[in-house]
Amino acid sequence: MIRVGLIGFGLGGRVFHAPLIASVEGLELAAVVERTSNKAAERYPGITTYRSLQEMLADPSLGLFVVTTPNATHFAMARQILEAGKSVVVDKPTSVTSDEIAQLMKLAASKNALLVPFHNRRWDSDFQTVKKLLHEGSLGRLVSFESTMDRWRPDPMPRMPWKNDPAQGGLLLDLGTHLADQPLALFGKPEAVSAEVKRERDGEGSNDSFTIRLRYPDLSVVVSANTLSSLERPRYHLRGTRGNYWKRGVDPQEAALAQVARIGDGPWGQEPPADWGTLKVDEDGVQITSAVEPIPGDYRLYYAAVRDALLGKAPAPVATQDAWRLARVLECAAQSSTERREIQCDWSNEPA
Repeated sequence: MIRVGLIGFGLGGRVFHAPLIASVEGLELAAVVERTSNKAAERYPGITTYRSLQEMLADPSLGLFVVTTPNATHFAMARQILEAGKSVVVDKPTSVTSDEIAQLMKLAASKNALLVPFHNRRWDSDFQTVKKLLHEGSLGRLVSFESTMDRWRPDPMPRMPWKNDPAQGGLLLDLGTHLADQPLALFGKPEAVSAEVKRERDGEGSNDSFTIRLRYPDLSVVVSANTLSSLERPRYHLRGTRGNYWKRGVDPQEAALAQVARIGDGPWGQEPPADWGTLKVDEDGVQITSAVEPIPGDYRLYYAAVRDALLGKAPAPVATQDAWRLARVLECAAQSSTERREIQCDWSNEPA
């Protein structure tokens, strides 16, 4: 049994990490850092509450630490954990700059500890289904990949004011981390990046809208998100030489996790038929349209893989190098938006 310490019990800790850790065999949600409240202990009787990371690090029984605090704190907390020789999962983004991620990678290697980015949306139902369609070649040669996450939030979230702090990276480092990670996982490093990153809501604050274009040979990738869409665009639109795939709606796991302390028995991560994607392909000159039953999503698979990596049975579910590459792409996107030109990302200093 691997005892896990969770740093932070806000939205990320309460909705994502705590119920997932509590639901994976071989992991025990044993401790939490909450500075002033005891919400985790109310939800998980028997859990130990610490008031600081330093106090938690003094607990020798903990074998894994999970950082789920505001973005700008990730680097310092992950560094403190790694310096203690402990393995750590860091919520997205792993840090706010690629240079900081490279420093953490070097430190983790020197301490023989795991540093694992929490890129959980690789285990979304819709993304798993997209991977399957591409693996099967259902669309022929893929020529265009569009991925979008729209929201209607004309006002910043009052319970999470740090999300409106420009120093925390704004929507670019929030949803941008999820959206850009998926094509990088599918297609690798792009040749070039261009983007518009801006603020559309009234008032001052962080960026809240972006469109990023990733250029690959013979493939166009566009990922975008904003906070002023009361009418959502498709979540995915893929075009290929044999046909198209079109998908509305988002993975249901976040909404479901907000209602539970741990995942029970029975179906999980299944999308309702109304949200199933549509595949339209050319079969010998005849256009055939069909609904695509999705693969159920399951974020528990991420933490099961973290457990196996700690036990030496498998590699980490997300390579830290992937987090560094993702950070470089988002930095290139910000540069492109500022300079209003396409940027060829420099990969020459990529850490091993």
